[in-house]
Amino acid sequence: MTRDKRRLLLLSSSRTAGTEYLEHAREYLRNFLNARARTLLFVPYARVSRNYDDYLERVRANFAVIGYDVTGLHRFGDPVLAINKAEALVVGGGNTYQLLHTLYTNKLMAVIRQRVFGGMPYIGCSAGANIACPTICTTNDMPVVWPERCEALNLVPFQINPHYTDAQLPRYQGETRNERLQEYAHANPKVPVLGLREGSALRIEADEIQLLGLHPACLFTPAITREVAPNEPLGFLAANNYVYG
Repeated sequence: MTRDKRRLLLLSSSRTAGTEYLEHAREYLRNFLNARARTLLFVPYARVSRNYDDYLERVRANFAVIGYDVTGLHRFGDPVLAINKAEALVVGGGNTYQLLHTLYTNKLMAVIRQRVFGGMPYIGCSAGANIACPTICTTNDMPVVWPERCEALNLVPFQINPHYTDAQLPRYQGETRNERLQEYAHANPKVPVLGLREGSALRIEADEIQLLGLHPACLFTPAITREVAPNEPLGFLAANNYVYG
């Protein structure tokens, strides 16, 4: 199992304003999958109040537009076996705590990690992007359930904040998103955080990282908070010897 086989597409959001589900990401998905897999295995566990089958059908309809079939992990009696046989994995958005809790309950963390480091393509949207990180501590979600632990798949050595925004409501006196993420960076100085705006995605091929979309991301470390342009090299985030500043 080596790092040079990782292939991930991590989306900040499943939709953007004025678009249908995954419509903004169709070109990202086509280029990433590149006909290497024809049937995708979908993980719906982030949903709390919606039916898994309904969620699957919405995802299936949108992948059909670009020529891919989708099956649901929840329909298999042996989810470990299903992941071991999967051509590619799609992990949908919803509540990150619920997603991680169910993955731990079904004992799927190790098998997913092994398959991804072995080369299985991984597509994570919102909560699905959160769990690709070392922990889920930079999610925006409320802990509706407590997972076994907050450690996640650790497929990348940095944190992601999906749906990132630096907007500040008028007259709002609470902490901004930037302040919260700066707090995390100071409390966890060895782990940088990348705030991904809606519509953005990260494509990761081994140690090469590309920011997709029209918007800059925001990088948080104890030393700096700065914008990262879509064409800026991000391979430094994959390095184990990351140096701040």
